Amino acid sequence: MGPSYVCFLLTALGVTAGAHRLWSHRSYKAKLPLRIFLAAANSMAFQNDIFEWARDHRAHHKYSETDADPHNARRGFFFSHVGWLLVRKHPDVIEKGRKLDVSDLLADPVVQFQRKYYKITVVLMCFVFPTVVPWYIWGESLWNSYFLATILRYTISLNGTWLVNSAAHMYGNRPYDKHVSPRQNPLVTLGAIGEGFHNYHHTFPFDYSASEFGLNFNPTTWFIDFMCLLGLATDRKQATKAMIEARKAKTGDGSG
Repeated sequence: MGPSYVCFLLTALGVTAGAHRLWSHRSYKAKLPLRIFLAAANSMAFQNDIFEWARDHRAHHKYSETDADPHNARRGFFFSHVGWLLVRKHPDVIEKGRKLDVSDLLADPVVQFQRKYYKITVVLMCFVFPTVVPWYIWGESLWNSYFLATILRYTISLNGTWLVNSAAHMYGNRPYDKHVSPRQNPLVTLGAIGEGFHNYHHTFPFDYSASEFGLNFNPTTWFIDFMCLLGLATDRKQATKAMIEARKAKTGDGSG
């Protein structure tokens, strides 16, 4: 199970630290080696290429809980969890998505390289790498490598991300903004390595930590901070304590 967990962490970071906090929100800056690593990890996640993931996520924030939101939670748990991937996009998603500014994504050679060679990188990173490496390096059987480090890891990581779109929009408290549907959900935080502080994130989407609590079970934040120590990441954006307290007093539900 050790190799499976390592592969899960790499997969999760490709989404949380990569497609989400770096490319969707530009909440910190990453140097080329880190961007290449995160793009490879994102291909391991196989949740659409970085460009499409970030574009859809920007639409989700700008048009949250409307027909232009790709996984509109008002359409129910199943739709926001996985159903949105099983049907054609609502016309509003396509129309308003075209109006979003994605010039930064188009200008990033790492994003464009991954998009161009996405199918190849997915085959290698999502299926070949997690199967072959544990077998070759750790002496694991190919059977276990394929079904645990590849298939089970992929299934768990998918649902971990999807729960942010579904459960974290329906279950939990709203200490920062009671007027939006995203909630604080500790269980989602566990499954999505720090992404369950969702009411905070929708209130302060620019914050690289996606949480008021810094390093309090937020492995993605730990990773970004460590990359800063290594000089591979810079310019972390963060909401100030005064800003947070003022917003709680103004729009919070009084639970935090």
